[in-house]
Amino acid sequence: MARKVDLETLVCAFRGHCTPAASVAVLSAEEAGLGIDVAPTWRISRCLRCGAWIGGPRPTAPEWESLPAFEQLDRPRRGKALRQAVILRLIAIERGIHCVIFAAIAVGGFVLRTNLAAAKGAVSRLVQNLARQESQAGHNNTDNFVAREGAKFVHLKSGTLEILIITAAIYAVLEGTEAVGLWREKRWAEYLTALATAGFLPLEIYDLTKGVTVLRVGALVINVAVLVYLVYVKHLFGVARHRVTAPEETLAAEREAFSPPYTTDGG
Repeated sequence: MARKVDLETLVCAFRGHCTPAASVAVLSAEEAGLGIDVAPTWRISRCLRCGAWIGGPRPTAPEWESLPAFEQLDRPRRGKALRQAVILRLIAIERGIHCVIFAAIAVGGFVLRTNLAAAKGAVSRLVQNLARQESQAGHNNTDNFVAREGAKFVHLKSGTLEILIITAAIYAVLEGTEAVGLWREKRWAEYLTALATAGFLPLEIYDLTKGVTVLRVGALVINVAVLVYLVYVKHLFGVARHRVTAPEETLAAEREAFSPPYTTDGG
């Protein structure tokens, strides 16, 4: 049976636990849900993200004399809010990778454009030498991949290359804007990503009609998943509207989750 991944624990593994009770001088019985002194010099403190109890020495230079009120604590995100934040960060990383790829294409195209004549001459000589060798060996040069693509490059027009550079640069800026906005969890970035993804889907489907490859199918599946998530789960464009949990309800639920494991009267 597969074990369920606890996202809160996973995030704590990377970012560390959030244990405010470990930084106070004195803990009262009412705060036993957040920390307990088990010895004169030893305390166990509860993480507000994953709920784990972390042992350690009592602080010699405490940050607070006593714990602030629960609503004043810096409470990390948990549950649904944490899942949505992580997924947005993953989408942001994916868009960031796209940005780097398109930027590299734009820069490479620009460098090639400034040396296009010399590059064409070098490729033309390479194709001619390859054709001569194939002819001497009695092979059909038209079936050679390098010869076919080399011939296409020799006939490449500077205007076509300029269009490629401009298109790649626009895509790089767009994908980079999406990545930054999603990483910062901006609502406008969710809309921008959904619109851009929906706009590119017809092009990706058209590419599949010309030939099915693992890369094309994978890109289509990822983009469809991103679009469905943003529109349905994040409720863009009024889709699947849901009841918004009031802040006081969230606070009450969190306070209940971190209530003392026993009552102060010993019950």
